[in-house]
Amino acid sequence: EMLRQRSRPYLFSNTLAPSIVGASIAVLDMLSETTELRDKLEYNTTYFREKMTAAGFDITPGVHPIVPLMLYDANIAQEMAARMLEEGIYVIGFYFPVVPKGKARIRVQMSAAHDQNHLDKAIAAFIKVGKEMGVVK
Repeated sequence: EMLRQRSRPYLFSNTLAPSIVGASIAVLDMLSETTELRDKLEYNTTYFREKMTAAGFDITPGVHPIVPLMLYDANIAQEMAARMLEEGIYVIGFYFPVVPKGKARIRVQMSAAHDQNHLDKAIAAFIKVGKEMGVVK
């Protein structure tokens, strides 16, 4: 009882809401039944990375679905993110202090909910804006 009354980690922790527990169980059940969504996410990630690299963008190598598009300059990252939004593509520019100085980037997050036409639209917008800004040739 003393720990319950005096233990700071115990005092300031909460139980999970039943809806969060239920959703988590449903997701685990869904993932154990099929790999369809995971396979689609892997395909989308590979497709996007390959097309963006072929277009001349500096993509940090990897297989994960968070794709860092390296721009190195904070102003360029901010402007490109804003111009991508004008093209209907929402991405976030990251720069110091979130990432080290000189390592500014745009973070693109892949999803199994994306269809190939979504990816192609995003890639085309990146190429258009990238050429206009001189990021790619």
